Amino acid sequence: MINDVQKDAKERMAKSIKSLEDDLIKLRATRAHPSLLESILINYYGNPTPLTQVASVGVEGPLMLTVKPFEKKLVPEIEKAIRAGDLGLNPATSGDVIRVPLPPLSEERRKELIKKVRAEGENAKVAIRNIRRDSNQHLKELLKSKSISEDEQRKAEDAMQKLTDSYIHQIDEILNKREKDLMEI
Repeated sequence: MINDVQKDAKERMAKSIKSLEDDLIKLRATRAHPSLLESILINYYGNPTPLTQVASVGVEGPLMLTVKPFEKKLVPEIEKAIRAGDLGLNPATSGDVIRVPLPPLSEERRKELIKKVRAEGENAKVAIRNIRRDSNQHLKELLKSKSISEDEQRKAEDAMQKLTDSYIHQIDEILNKREKDLMEI
């Protein structure tokens, strides 16, 4: 029973780390990455549709993304959506290919992005701590139902704290690496 609680907590904590990494990829660093445009929604036959479902997004250089719509009539709609997005990007169309140059990051924008990175990291830490709290609560319920002894509960809570500390440390490492990437010129 204790092993099940610990295994569940470990899986959920790993998912929190993965979610943090996915969120941080979307924040622009110094290189172009197709996931920068994942949050863009296109009005496709009256329905808001993710850009990746109506076009292919590629990287043409360290500071250039290309968007190739599956339907030529979507070019103006995609261009408009990219401009309207909160990314500060200005796409240029040549035929049926939309090129999205990424402007160099200013010092102010870098600091803004670092604040977002730290906020995402803090959200991930809160998620990890919530998982620990849920697991400890489950252990207390097992103790109450006399499925485990007090000593087993205490040992399991100590192990849960060590697991939590290791995942918090992983988050700190990810954040430090991302901040270093953002401060690169």
